[in-house]
Amino acid sequence: MNTRCIFFDLDGTLLDSVPSIVESMSYALELKMGFAPDYETLVSGIGTPLDEQLLTHSFAYLGRRLDPRELDEFRGAYKDHNLANHDDVIATFDGVGSALDALRTLGCPMGIVTSKPNDIARRGLRVCKIESFFDFVIGYDDVANPKPHPEPVLTAINYMKASAETCLFVGDSPHDILSGNEANCPTGAALWGPFQRDSLAAANPTYYFDHIHDIPAWASQSNA
Repeated sequence: MNTRCIFFDLDGTLLDSVPSIVESMSYALELKMGFAPDYETLVSGIGTPLDEQLLTHSFAYLGRRLDPRELDEFRGAYKDHNLANHDDVIATFDGVGSALDALRTLGCPMGIVTSKPNDIARRGLRVCKIESFFDFVIGYDDVANPKPHPEPVLTAINYMKASAETCLFVGDSPHDILSGNEANCPTGAALWGPFQRDSLAAANPTYYFDHIHDIPAWASQSNA
């Protein structure tokens, strides 16, 4: 396979932000309904949009869907907590900067495909000083159907005027892998994220990467 473009998920793939997300989700749920699920349950929803996570976790406890006013309150509590701490705690995983630099040297165009809002995703990239590596950011608010639907990855492929088979989508969650697979794009499971290999294997990724530095090594070989 000759790789033209590499797309990355953001949280849990490039940014070591999952503990902060879980903390904010737990805070919002505890504040608004007096209960929050355990860590593993909260992690399971990461990779899908915030509203979907809030609706899923609240329904599991309350047995009903939140109405629009309640959802606004839950969302506001999450965002207030998360953004108050965002810039102080956000960081990349070890080796991300040097791996991205190596990919740029190899001539691989790169983009972000995330379930975060576009502006918050860009904020994290700027704080971590890696925004300049990417040609585009596709957030959940840039598509009608977020991951695990294929639309975000298809949008990335179309943006780069590429064919699916010449792109690679790397993510840490089954939602990422399913989205890429449905877009007929080769997928890479980021094993340094919060999801266990077994749960990623169930989504059938094309490749497994133990460390982010495995990606430029793989790209170098695939383009040889």
